[in-house]
Amino acid sequence: MQGKLTVDPASQIAKIDDRVYSALIEHLGRSVYDGLYQPNHPQSDQDGFRQDVIDAVKSLNIDLIRYPGGNFVSGFNWEDSIGPKSTRPTRLDLAWRSIETNQFGLHEFMKWTQKTGTRPDMAVNLGSRGIDAARNLVEYCNFSGGTYWSDLRKQNGAEEPFNIKTWCLGNEMDGDWQIGHKTADEYGRLAHETAKVMRLVDPSIDLVVSGSSTREMATFGSWEETVLDHTYDDVDYLSLHRYYDNEENDLANFLAKSIDFDEFISGIVAVCDAVKARKHSHKTLNLALDEWNVWYHSHKQDDETAPWQQAPHLLEDHYNFEDALMVGTMLITLLKHADRVKIACLAQLVNVIAPIMTDEHGIWLQSIFFPFLQISKYGRGIALTPQQTATTYDSKDFKDVPYLDSLAVYNSENHEIVIFAENKGNTTMDFQTDLHDLNAQTVIEATQFCGYDIKQTNENQQMALHPNSNVHLSDNTLTASLQPLSWNMFRLHVTH
Repeated sequence: MQGKLTVDPASQIAKIDDRVYSALIEHLGRSVYDGLYQPNHPQSDQDGFRQDVIDAVKSLNIDLIRYPGGNFVSGFNWEDSIGPKSTRPTRLDLAWRSIETNQFGLHEFMKWTQKTGTRPDMAVNLGSRGIDAARNLVEYCNFSGGTYWSDLRKQNGAEEPFNIKTWCLGNEMDGDWQIGHKTADEYGRLAHETAKVMRLVDPSIDLVVSGSSTREMATFGSWEETVLDHTYDDVDYLSLHRYYDNEENDLANFLAKSIDFDEFISGIVAVCDAVKARKHSHKTLNLALDEWNVWYHSHKQDDETAPWQQAPHLLEDHYNFEDALMVGTMLITLLKHADRVKIACLAQLVNVIAPIMTDEHGIWLQSIFFPFLQISKYGRGIALTPQQTATTYDSKDFKDVPYLDSLAVYNSENHEIVIFAENKGNTTMDFQTDLHDLNAQTVIEATQFCGYDIKQTNENQQMALHPNSNVHLSDNTLTASLQPLSWNMFRLHVTH
């Protein structure tokens, strides 16, 4: 098979926003309790935070942490999570039919973000609650002092405001499974009024309004249009969520779903721009793809899990190698939309459909950890428009699917071009990259993630990135062999 990528530094998509490498932490299963927070565990620090988890999170270069949900937020009373732990109430979490102790709350979360070098992306409850609770939470977090809520924050140990910049107006309000589910008009009006009072407290905040929870919703498209009719001038980002599965056990069709992902993002962009045109607005609304991943392995186990437990084993997908390839091609797709996707949250981060898993002995890293690790570290700079030619195939649901998915990122500060390339085929691909006007000097690093059975998982921690020695650079052309079903990265020093 043949695949070619032409890289032109003058053909740019956009600078990649650091917030594209963000994640979700939700009070769900063992994400928080017995995950990132586990007092008395040998790996935990004086605050009860697992240090091994902190180290793994830091290695992923995560920017924002969306919190506390997710579906959980639509039944959450934020006031339950502040003050002395001994006085915090234990509640029923109706979203996941679990017991919530509130022992890890707002202040603990803020301290954890400081230790992991991340920033908060705080969601407010627009399901069971609304305007008043949201504005009080902003006052508690961001107002300097001299008022009831800001002084209560000080009383609870935080003299300085948290200054949380990014806020989500509810979660998946289009879904009937959501506590307090609303019609598009109901949610749009509520989001408008909530945004208004939140900005009256702190005009500097950025706001994310909830879009469709899946592309398959009957209201997909019309939901966005109606909600944005109410909120276009109030918000900075529209949220969208997308998960994929391989329930049919069809690898070719599974990996081809990156085409659906691309079309999904483009479709939402078109809706946003249509509303912009109709409103004669000069503002361009960007996207927050604040939940995305592969998710399906744990469905049967979740159905069999008894309700009303503390930190039950829920959504604990054990990802295999083909899942890592899917996550890799989704990451490349995200960067192809760097002009409009400014926030993207891998959902989730610890134990729950996550790259990082914990047990009593330590942590183990899932297959999907590795492509995210590389692209979050080296996918910094300007995403260049991929001019690509490749052999194609047809799958069950998609036509003319390229076996190659590739993209280059130009980092002018480091004088680097970084190429990410995935071979979705079962045979070796001869890969060539033409580097227009970049004056490529040397190959700094070439790695590959390949050679594993597609159903292999990583509980035994045998998976790793390996050097790729079949790489040559001559006359501004990179040639390489991409192994069958492989994720690849090439870092080149350039003098452009």
